[in-house]
Amino acid sequence: MNRRSILALGATATVLPLQAQAAKPRPHRAVQVVARDGTRLFHRDWGDGAPMVFMAGWTLTSEAWAYQAADLSDQGVRCIAYDRRGHGRSADPGRGYDIDTLADDLDSVLTALDLTGVTIVAHSMASGEITRYLTRHGQGRIARVVYLAPTTPFLTRTADNPQGAPAAYFEQARKTWKTDFPRWLDDNTDPFVTSQTSAGMKDWIKSIMLTCSMQALVECNKAMVGTDFRQELTRLAVPCLVIQGDKDMSAPLALTGRRTAELIPGAKLVVYEGAPHGLFITHMDRLNADLLAYARS
Repeated sequence: MNRRSILALGATATVLPLQAQAAKPRPHRAVQVVARDGTRLFHRDWGDGAPMVFMAGWTLTSEAWAYQAADLSDQGVRCIAYDRRGHGRSADPGRGYDIDTLADDLDSVLTALDLTGVTIVAHSMASGEITRYLTRHGQGRIARVVYLAPTTPFLTRTADNPQGAPAAYFEQARKTWKTDFPRWLDDNTDPFVTSQTSAGMKDWIKSIMLTCSMQALVECNKAMVGTDFRQELTRLAVPCLVIQGDKDMSAPLALTGRRTAELIPGAKLVVYEGAPHGLFITHMDRLNADLLAYARS
């Protein structure tokens, strides 16, 4: 090898790291999210681009969005997900499981990360939290919302809500959880997914749910099933997309997603044929494509 070749290699070795450094996205500043009452909220922040904030369903955590974040963060979306208080790696303060406080926790996340133009993806119980956030804090930071297999507008049977389930049904479920929540998960995981879902994937989902504290899962359920969001949904002005499966056993389409879409002005309903409540796992390819297209709309 002659001297000119050695110099050329040296020049290349100098330029390539600089080019790689220039092409590498600027890392996000490390941020600690602390709720108004001092509760620490764990969050994940993947990728660069327009922000999409994922809000997990009851007993689930930010980890449940792994298959959305891994895909979409490679396609120019900044994917952010956080653990609800008492769930996963967030603190468990023993209080604050009402809808107002949970909506304020979302505000703490958005404020701490200084997010604007956000696409919110709210699964299951989180549909109530984003509804309350919008009516309590306004839509200044929010560009659009995806209600994914929502539990809104109101799950409990009352005189003016005969479609709901009896309050005694939810009370019995909570009693069962306090006795043997792991067994309840074993008995109810199959309807959450499909017959094609692997045993490993089902075990993974159950392991996430088991990181939720007993108090959090009980109190969050009370808030989820006992709060009437019917009037609030009619006041929303942000673009909303409702996505739900017609095989959702946890939150039947006729009771939840269809009614939610009817109440929100201008909302669009997309029904996934054969999809259960856990459609973020069972129909991840279709869902990821729909989320990406909606975020870019």
